[in-house]
Amino acid sequence: MNLATSTRIPLLYARARRLRGDMNSAERILWNELRNRRFARAKFRRQQPLDWYVADFFCAASRLVIELDGDSHMGKEDRDAVRQLYIESHGIRVIRFWNSEVYCELGWVLDCIALALDHAASPSSQEVSLKPR
Repeated sequence: MNLATSTRIPLLYARARRLRGDMNSAERILWNELRNRRFARAKFRRQQPLDWYVADFFCAASRLVIELDGDSHMGKEDRDAVRQLYIESHGIRVIRFWNSEVYCELGWVLDCIALALDHAASPSSQEVSLKPR
């Protein structure tokens, strides 16, 4: 996936920039673990635009999106499912955690992310590009 060649949608990028400044405490905790290649030497980006959506955390090399769900996701399961299916249809794996899991079980969350990164490193990974319509 080459996001650098994607056509930028100004409103989406402005929204992503705003979200980076408005991270909730669970996102800040996880970002502190993932930033600057601290975790498994993987390069993660926070609030990364992918086509029409903004992923909480994205590792392009491993084709992995990490989503954190909290109170704001209650009652929006259908919307989240459509979004996840769209992203997965482009060969990107999506894993989800509740904010409470980050607060109470951070070690387990990091173990799950490590497994997902290991899985992504398998030779069966395919290159598929997400581009705006």
